[in-house]
Amino acid sequence: VQLQAYGGGLVQAGGSLRLSCAASGRTFSSYATGWFRQAPGKEREFVAAISRSGGSTYYADSVKGRFTISRDNAKNTAYLQMNSLKPEDTAVYYCAADTKYYSGSYSYQEYDYWGQGTQITVSS
Repeated sequence: VQLQAYGGGLVQAGGSLRLSCAASGRTFSSYATGWFRQAPGKEREFVAAISRSGGSTYYADSVKGRFTISRDNAKNTAYLQMNSLKPEDTAVYYCAADTKYYSGSYSYQEYDYWGQGTQITVSS
């Protein structure tokens, strides 16, 4: 599985961005997809996950109501729509594939494949 995340950038607080995660190498619908982020000096943290079919989604409390994860299995792409961005959302965002659990996992250790990361910077 190869994953490529893109769509990051610089945005003002309150703004929006949409990240995309383009996948290849294995049937996209055969694995759950997650988004994680890592800020400087901090551990990688869970942001959101979506099940293989897209029927179930999960969010960290810190982004619930502001971020929306989705996927288009026909396009082999997952998305993370981020609204009402805050400076504390500043981090490198990674997409990841979980081939073990149908619905994905909150733990980064359960994910088998990772994209290269894309930087999100939210200015106050």
